Amino acid sequence: MAKNSTRRMDVVLVDGMHFRATGKNSVSVSVDSPNEAGGVSAGPTPMELMLVSLGSCTGMDVISILRKKRQAVTSYHVEVTGTVANEYPHVYTHIAIRHVVEGNAVSDQAVRHAIELSETKYCSAYAMLEKAASLSSSYEIGPARTPD
Repeated sequence: MAKNSTRRMDVVLVDGMHFRATGKNSVSVSVDSPNEAGGVSAGPTPMELMLVSLGSCTGMDVISILRKKRQAVTSYHVEVTGTVANEYPHVYTHIAIRHVVEGNAVSDQAVRHAIELSETKYCSAYAMLEKAASLSSSYEIGPARTPD
């Protein structure tokens, strides 16, 4: 039986509502809550970081799969939008993920399959968040942009 791994982040108060989170690789991220007393917009809010986690998790999966499929992707970004409940604790009730892919002759089937694999097999953030909110995905494929 495989042993579960453990991950750790140290989250330290900097000032006001500004925290700095640091992981094992010593890279840190600032987290803040500008709507709270003492918040100064030093970083995303904890709830925004959930959207970042989801977008980057699925984005890393999708671009990795598209590269393995030798798709000529020249630009890629993920837009993640969360609808928040009106009552406390203001959880996400729905999260929409939009993959925007640009490239030369990028296959619709390859993009659709990469997203499906991310959502059903690889993306841990998706697997966690789909237990708490409804998630939906869409994608758009456009031609590679030419320099102006």
